[in-house]
Amino acid sequence: MTAVETQISYNSYTIQHEEQYMTQEDDWDRDLLLDPAWEKQQRKTFTAWCNSHLRKAGTQIENIEEDFRNGLKLMLLLEVISGERLPKPDKGKMRFHKIANVNKALDFICSKGVKLVSIGAEEIVDGNVKMTLGMIWTIILRFAIQDISVEETSAKEGLLLWCQRKTAPYRNVNVQNFHISWKDGLALCALIHRHRPDLIDYSKLRKDDPIGNLNTAFEVAEKFLDIPKMLDAEDIVNTPKPDEKAIMTYVSCFYHAFAGAEQAETAANRICKVLAVNQENEKLMEEYEKLASELLEWIRRTIPWLENRAAEQTMRAMQQKLEDFRDYRRVHKPPRVQEKCQLEINFNTLQTKLRLSNRPAFMPSEGKMVSDIANAWKGLEQVEKGYEEWLLTEIRRLERLDHLAEKFKQKCSLHENWTSGKEELLSQKDYESASLMEIRALMRKHEAFESDLAAHQDRVEQIAAIAQELNELDYHDAATVNGRCQGICDQWDNLGTLTQKRRDSLERVEKLWETIDQLYLEFAKRAAPFNNWMDGAMEDLQDMFIVHSIEEIQVKHLVPLRDQMLQEEVARQQANERLRRQFAAQANIIGPWIQTKMEEIGHVSVDIAGSLEEQMNNLKQYEQNIINYKSNIDKLEGDHQLSQESLIFDNKHTNYTMEHIRVGWEQLLTTIARTINEVENQILTRDAKGISQEQLNEFRASFNHFDRGEVEFARIMTLVDSNNTGVVTFQAFIDFMTRETAETDTAEQVMASFKILASDKSYITVDELRRELPPEQAEYCISRMTRYIGADGPAGALDYISFSSALYGESDL
Repeated sequence: MTAVETQISYNSYTIQHEEQYMTQEDDWDRDLLLDPAWEKQQRKTFTAWCNSHLRKAGTQIENIEEDFRNGLKLMLLLEVISGERLPKPDKGKMRFHKIANVNKALDFICSKGVKLVSIGAEEIVDGNVKMTLGMIWTIILRFAIQDISVEETSAKEGLLLWCQRKTAPYRNVNVQNFHISWKDGLALCALIHRHRPDLIDYSKLRKDDPIGNLNTAFEVAEKFLDIPKMLDAEDIVNTPKPDEKAIMTYVSCFYHAFAGAEQAETAANRICKVLAVNQENEKLMEEYEKLASELLEWIRRTIPWLENRAAEQTMRAMQQKLEDFRDYRRVHKPPRVQEKCQLEINFNTLQTKLRLSNRPAFMPSEGKMVSDIANAWKGLEQVEKGYEEWLLTEIRRLERLDHLAEKFKQKCSLHENWTSGKEELLSQKDYESASLMEIRALMRKHEAFESDLAAHQDRVEQIAAIAQELNELDYHDAATVNGRCQGICDQWDNLGTLTQKRRDSLERVEKLWETIDQLYLEFAKRAAPFNNWMDGAMEDLQDMFIVHSIEEIQVKHLVPLRDQMLQEEVARQQANERLRRQFAAQANIIGPWIQTKMEEIGHVSVDIAGSLEEQMNNLKQYEQNIINYKSNIDKLEGDHQLSQESLIFDNKHTNYTMEHIRVGWEQLLTTIARTINEVENQILTRDAKGISQEQLNEFRASFNHFDRGEVEFARIMTLVDSNNTGVVTFQAFIDFMTRETAETDTAEQVMASFKILASDKSYITVDELRRELPPEQAEYCISRMTRYIGADGPAGALDYISFSSALYGESDL
């Protein structure tokens, strides 16, 4: 406010004001004669007005022209209404002491922009009524009326406009001045009812009862509004034109009472607004912490499951593990992917709201930063990838084991069938009663067996090699395999021993019979015909005992069976090839589609036109189109499952694996969600900072063609990319461009609002908080404010200054 000069001529009782809040009709009578009725009203009103302030200092006046003569109470009055200290008064009772004190008071009035003309301290000390009333009126004008401002009008005009605005809706009230418009009392009652309808039933008031209306207003104002009675109803009603200065003084008390209440209401509204923002931010912080904790806990529980490499013993059990993993990928993980994306979106939105409300950035609890969650997620996916690779390796191993075990059993069975009864045959002593020809036939048969035995050596070695491989691959039933293999090897060794023993026995008997044969030779020469016959018979008999050829015939029967198995394998491989081609056909469409959409989103975020709301609608429609494509991903997952069930682990027809598709799909969903969130945050920023669409378009154009000048660019980058990521988002660019334009509440403004509620005290009480604020906000403050430690505060007083600072991060709540 500029200093307002006021000139008062007490000889002519003319008051002139540079801002003219007194008109010519307000002038004092030029002939030094004051209307007795007006003087009476002024005496009563000015005395009551002075006492309404002096009582705050524990004193009062009885006679306005007598009690100010020594200047002491005059100086005290000025100190109370200004809130400032005046020079120390003179304590003496001599006339010059009194004049000195009055001069100190008049000097203080002049220091406030009021120019006093033709007035000296002597008139006040001498008890000049008119001069004293004029001086008090000057004080009232300066300290009670001058600062009133309503819709670009001030002082008297401002007070009149305020009265007109407040009483406009009321019947029988038409405020045009500060004299006759107030005679019937309805205007005063309307002012009270407008602000405190609980105090007066306006509908019961009558225009023809002015004294009743005035007394009602006076009594209610004194009892409930702390406005002392400054006028007499009879004086106002019986005076044709009530004193304007008296009426204006009294009405100004209503303005300050209700304007103070309105100021308190405005302060309370500001505090409630600030607390609402803080509570909403705290709720978002709590939700972030909760969601982050749940997601990290899920990752913590899931990683050990994925790290468990305890192999199952059967293919069926391992395939169940694979099925469980598929459930994890298709059922359990997708909601967590969405939660992770939502967590990042919530974090970015929260930081935007904090920035827009002039709050410090949110720092999550230790270990719950977005980067911590990203690292935990990265660790999860690494373990997940390792687990899937291990699963497939194990399934391949078990497939190999099942094949080897079956092959082992088959070869063992063939071998055991072949060796069945061989030990008994080799242990026979049929050569003891055989002739030389029979011995030789047995020898030939034995040689044939030895050849067959040698041929079976390779099968035994194969059985041992398969058993060794089964052991190396950690076959679950290795003990049985080893026992059977050992039995075959032991039996094989025994067959070798028995074979050698039989050969030795046959050779020994053969040699014996050859000796005997020499003896029979001579006899044979004599009985040649008989010998020829015997030899022929022996040869015939020998042919009947060769059974090796029958086994060969039996082996030929296996050829059709093996041919059938080969045909089945061909059919299986053909089916697998169809599955490969079926998967590849879909993957080769979906993979490029995902890549194309990623590129389109990148272009959309840069090139998109229209209002932010239009951009949001377009992006959400774009997001819906992406979500609608998910059925293709699900179908590909089904094809992938069929491939895994058929133990297909390679595909030469495509470079895309199911893992590639999954990762790409998750990145696509995350990217579109982040892009939408960026636009949402831009809307928040636009609304908070009042940015027009044209300005946004200019910002977008500047952002897309950001000039990377050396020095200036480096300076700007430190502001928009404080973390040195090398990436500047459009949101950060908007914040930079509008950094100084936002009008936000500050800690100082909140402190000032609390100070109003606390009646200018440096502390506030629990009762004041509960009286001035809604219950939720009051309890919020009570639960968070620290105790006031100043000596001037009562027990239980609260420190609103540190609380206000803490709301904006300048200290801890």
